Amino acid sequence: MFIIDMFNKKTKMPDAAEALPGRATPIPTAETHFVNGRPLKGPWRDNLQTAMFGMGCFWGVERLFWQVPGVYVTAAGYAGGITPNPTYQETSTGLTGHNEVVLLVFDPNVISYDELLTLFWEEHDPTQGMRQGNDIGTTYRSGIYTFTPEQKAAAEQSRDAYQKALNVAGRGKITTEILQAPEFYYAEDYHQQYLAKNPAGYCGLRGTGVSCPIPQAKAI
Repeated sequence: MFIIDMFNKKTKMPDAAEALPGRATPIPTAETHFVNGRPLKGPWRDNLQTAMFGMGCFWGVERLFWQVPGVYVTAAGYAGGITPNPTYQETSTGLTGHNEVVLLVFDPNVISYDELLTLFWEEHDPTQGMRQGNDIGTTYRSGIYTFTPEQKAAAEQSRDAYQKALNVAGRGKITTEILQAPEFYYAEDYHQQYLAKNPAGYCGLRGTGVSCPIPQAKAI
């Protein structure tokens, strides 16, 4: 019964009463991006914008986006939960409520938010609930965390368009949460740009094989 209870906790969001307490100060992390040397926490140029996505294990997600022209910097972290300044070990219990996410800083003159959304939908399976493939738990849920009303509208429109494409392909219902961007907590140093430091490391990204029919709009 204990094993079953632990599994259920990892696939069910905790409430405030059972969430881990966390800490008042941020955990240590890297200062600069391992691949491009840019500051992980800014300051960044005024013309740059931010986006945040959860697509399963953040190692592969971050590598996907740092290779995209127009993405200035990426960072792995935790968001969408209760526990302040969580550690990886704490999030892995399912008792912080956080998702593994990637923060993107991008130049909208080079890549639009709609183009980022296309990558988001096509490069993972947004129909699996609290999992991605063999990765099971609340930390692996699909999520779009928006910074402006325009991003929220674009995310919702893209979700509806992709659901229609999935329906035609006989796939399931999208479970992606679309929320106003919560506080982003930077993950530990060793998680930042992990697959650049460990090229043979684990990457769980698997798309559905269904193309996303989002019209390429102007940058938001």
